[in-house]
This record gives sequence, C-alpha cells and structure tokens, in this order.
Amino acid sequence: MQITSGIRSILSIPFAYSLYQKIVFPRDKLIRDYIKPYPGQKVLDIGCGTGNILKYLPEADYLGIDSSYEYIQTAKKQHNRTRASFQHVGIHNIALDEVKHFDIALAIGVLHHISDEEALSLFKTAQNALKPGGRLIAVEPCYVDDQSFLAKWIISKDRGQNVKDKNGYNQLASQIFNKLNIDIRHDLLRIPYTLAIIECIA
Repeated sequence: MQITSGIRSILSIPFAYSLYQKIVFPRDKLIRDYIKPYPGQKVLDIGCGTGNILKYLPEADYLGIDSSYEYIQTAKKQHNRTRASFQHVGIHNIALDEVKHFDIALAIGVLHHISDEEALSLFKTAQNALKPGGRLIAVEPCYVDDQSFLAKWIISKDRGQNVKDKNGYNQLASQIFNKLNIDIRHDLLRIPYTLAIIECIA
C-alpha cells in the first residue's frame, strides 16, 4: 500500500528518512501532549524507522521494530543504549517474548503504509503487548473537510497510499479496542499537514 519508486524512493535511504523527519516533524508537541514519558516507562515502537524518537525518551525501556532492514541497522548503530533494542520484523511476524508488558505502544506514520488487514494485525499486537490501561498512540495523515488545499495535496503525494479520514481510522481501530479517542491536529508539522492522533486504551 505504498509507492517506493521515483522521488519517493529517496526516503527508503535511512539518512534521508532521518533528515526529513528531523526537519519536517519535530516531536516536542507529540511527546508533551500524548506520549507523556516518565522514567522506566516500557515503550514498544512499531515501525520505529531509525529510532529517532529515542532522544525524547531518555529513561525508557524501549523496543523498536521495523520491516526495513536498513532502518534497523542504522538504528542499532546510532542508538547504542543499554535499555534500547531493535528488531527487524514485519507486521505479521511480530512475536514478543512477553505480553501485557508495555506501558505504551507507538505506531507513528505506519497505518497509511499498510493494508487494513495488516493494520488490524498491528492493533492486535499492540493490544496483546500493553498492560491493562496501557496506551497505543498511532499518528497518521488524515483527510478532513476543512483542511487546506496544500495540506491535502501534500498528503496525497505520500509514499503511503492508505490515508483515511477520521471515521475511517475509527472504524479500523474500534474493531480491536473498545476505548479510543482521535484528535485532529494541523500544528504538529512544519509544513501544511493534517494528522490524526489515535489513542487506544487496553
């Protein structure tokens, strides 16, 4: 469910991906308003990329997983930390050693790159991994009625081709989680863009 040819192929290169994330998507507001880290927090990062969010989680026990071998190798080199580990694994093949173990699961910019079937697998994995009361935070581009033409155009050019509106994400997540909330934000990126912050509670 993604396009990786042409100019979009540049983001498959770990350095280019990390640079793009740093320039376009500072994580400060996301961390402050949604993730709310604390010392010892156990974090599962599904689709971790090169692990750039780790700098915002200095005291977390962290496991990052991604289907890109190149991203994972880069993450291991850049984040050699005792309480952080990385696994190269696809959505359907995630096998965690412990269930009901994590305080929070992250899936930042993942769902719109995968099919609905794979997205349901992701939600199930997160539900199984989270402690009772634990939270999944998914962050996704989103179509809304009042967004600017430029934001809509930029989103339409994303590598991921399974972008939904708020109702679409709600229908998907609610098949697995009974408790969830979706915030729509236009202020988290440095470019005109609309994001859905999907918070699901185990």
